[in-house]
Amino acid sequence: MKITELMAKQRQMLSFEVFPPKNGTLKENVSQAALEVAKLHPDFISVTYGAGGSTDQYTVWLAKEMQRLGVDVLAHLTCVSMTKDRMDQQIVEMEHAEIENVMALRGDLPQTGEVASDYPHASDLIHELKKHHFCIGAACYPEIHPESNNQKEDIRYLKMKQDAGCDFFTTQMFFDNHLLFNFLYKIREAGITIPVIPGIMPITSKKQISQVMKLSNSSLPQRFKTLVDRYGDSENAMCQAGIAYATEQIIDLYANGIQVVHVYTMNKPAVAAQIKNNLSEIVGLPL
Repeated sequence: MKITELMAKQRQMLSFEVFPPKNGTLKENVSQAALEVAKLHPDFISVTYGAGGSTDQYTVWLAKEMQRLGVDVLAHLTCVSMTKDRMDQQIVEMEHAEIENVMALRGDLPQTGEVASDYPHASDLIHELKKHHFCIGAACYPEIHPESNNQKEDIRYLKMKQDAGCDFFTTQMFFDNHLLFNFLYKIREAGITIPVIPGIMPITSKKQISQVMKLSNSSLPQRFKTLVDRYGDSENAMCQAGIAYATEQIIDLYANGIQVVHVYTMNKPAVAAQIKNNLSEIVGLPL
């Protein structure tokens, strides 16, 4: 089912994100963890593509496996360094797999910073996908994209994605809900009307933080820093506290009218299960 069709049901929903094995890594262990997340039966599940297409052999394969479990899938697709012939092949593979939802991303730039691609921007990829029958998602940053000069520039690019045919946005992770609410106000003022799905990352270990900051450029509120200072040296306590913090964020988002929340699970079934259990009486309620 298309994500726009799911959202038309007007109820609160929860989705998860997993990553497939990278080319050359142990396929069985990574895939099993991802499938265990899918067995929790979120409203839908997204499967990443990997930097530079490093998981392109397995993204569609894993999406198909999850569909066999009865889970609606959102398959990621990046266009950086992508030729038209290769893109046509990727689209055919997704169509044959009966994938209806695609997350259209530019992807990380090569270390050289040069992009030799027939689709230099995510909006170019969206325009290509719109020729088919996909429901198309794209990324947005509640704070600022690491490569942007300012948020106004960010929002201008988002409007280009919407105009190219994007159906919804999913945000990069954030740890202060006020950042999202301010961001939503600004983009609505700029004429962006499509749904925005907030992305939440449960921080379950202290060592995750530096990696998360590098990837997302997210800021950490003082209350979260205090939590890490108090519990970061205890693996179990930090895991419990991180899940509790993410759960509180999600509940607050739902209470303020957000329909769908997307959780970056990092292929951790136990974390995903605890989040879902914490929301067992909340997810599914009408808006």
